[in-house]
Amino acid sequence: METGNFTVVTKFLLLGLSHVPKVQVAFFILFLFSYMVVLLGNLLIIITVKADPCLGSPMYFLLCNLSFIDICYASVTSPRMLTDLLSQTKSISFNGCMAQLFFRHFVGAAEMFLLTVMAYDRYIAICKPLHYTAIMSRPVCFALVVACWVGGFIHSIVQTLLTIQLPFCGPNAIDNYFCDVPPVIRLSCTDIYVIELLMVSNSGLISLLCFLVLLVSYSVILVTVRLRFTEGRWKTLSTCASHVIVVTLFFGPCIFIYLWPFSNSPADKCVSVINTILTPMLNPLIYTLRNKDVKDSMRKLWSRCIFFK
Repeated sequence: METGNFTVVTKFLLLGLSHVPKVQVAFFILFLFSYMVVLLGNLLIIITVKADPCLGSPMYFLLCNLSFIDICYASVTSPRMLTDLLSQTKSISFNGCMAQLFFRHFVGAAEMFLLTVMAYDRYIAICKPLHYTAIMSRPVCFALVVACWVGGFIHSIVQTLLTIQLPFCGPNAIDNYFCDVPPVIRLSCTDIYVIELLMVSNSGLISLLCFLVLLVSYSVILVTVRLRFTEGRWKTLSTCASHVIVVTLFFGPCIFIYLWPFSNSPADKCVSVINTILTPMLNPLIYTLRNKDVKDSMRKLWSRCIFFK
């Protein structure tokens, strides 16, 4: 659409991960498998937690919500990416791009805050066990989860408003397989220095601060376990280790992408794959393979299903 002497962008071209047909087919098979693992693995965790009354503690309530968020997070980008890998034209409308950007940051920020809440839950459970049930009651857990979603919405609406008000009148090729703030705002035909600074303060610093808070929380937990407990120490360390792995896989790419948005690094695509596909896929594997209670509940659920057949 033309306005005055320049053309207003109405759609964007997604350059994707590769232009080689054989490589695209290989990526399609790999990412389809990964997406199915995300869906089935996280759905299995949700069903297992809901079906077993023994998994009624706040930790499993939060884990259930994390699985739901992972499904949403992967579904924002994966279906579109899989479709584009098999299509000749990889374009997305302006409104569709803004919607994808909004929901990606909405769900991603909610997961960021939820991981922080999960660290707080483990801190209370280990460092203040006598007050755990009173502090982490079901209404409190529910309120914390709602706060995570509200925080994600506020974060995302700010990012979207900062992006959607920019004029796009020139190039429309996004060097990625989905719409995100850094590659999109680089296509704007105006000075984006202030916008990038606001993005750093909104996404980059929030990611870094949450990550540092999480590291401090788990450090306090590990010190407390070492000083106070002898029995059950390895079980606690195993639980914390799985949480730290998830936290590092999630926050590492976020810090890399959003804390230094001024450069267009070729590594951004690889980091984006880790953030949008690998992390949601590994979450159910890490939490189930390293958690005896969840594995036992899954065996009971499987035995129950076979019995009913």
